[in-house]
Amino acid sequence: MKKFVILAVMVGLTATWGAVAAPPKGDPDKGKLIASQVCLACHGIDGNGTEPTNPEFPKLAGKQPEYLLKQLKDYKSGKRKNEIMAAMVASLTPDDMANLALYFAGQKAKPGVVKNSALLAQGKKIFMDGNPEAGVPACAGCHEADASGYAFFPHLAGQHAEYTLLQLKRFNSGERDNDKGLAMQSVTVKMTEQEMRAVAEYLAGIQLK
Repeated sequence: MKKFVILAVMVGLTATWGAVAAPPKGDPDKGKLIASQVCLACHGIDGNGTEPTNPEFPKLAGKQPEYLLKQLKDYKSGKRKNEIMAAMVASLTPDDMANLALYFAGQKAKPGVVKNSALLAQGKKIFMDGNPEAGVPACAGCHEADASGYAFFPHLAGQHAEYTLLQLKRFNSGERDNDKGLAMQSVTVKMTEQEMRAVAEYLAGIQLK
């Protein structure tokens, strides 16, 4: 019964948020110019990151433009806290942020690197089925079975495992609280650190066609 209740709640959230989502309007070519001047060093010109990876610097390629724009706005307003990003977005206009979101959303995400293959099976199970006994819903319920995401639920396939783990921990601790309805906080508070690590490793290895 618990599994079906969790599923119903997540489906309801997906329908509600998806219905109000609208991709931003702008010019991705202008976004590329800004990316080459402001974002290149940390995120790479195509949004696939740089090497060596830094857990603070995520891949942006292929993420939903709605999600990317929300994050930029949240950094600008201080709702999402990060000293580096606060400085980066300080001079960006609303049009600049919309252009950036469209540009990075249009880039193809490359696969990540799996560093602990022993955790892949556990990570896949949690992502696809959740952990009903602990009240953890399936991640796929919002982020899609292939981790391609939808509207405000971001594309996660191929993301650096270190970054994913760091964000899950921040949601868990309440340090990050800019998720709609605190959905990610309510999920991660029921997860163990190993479960978070396992999901992060699994997502890193997913490659979209």
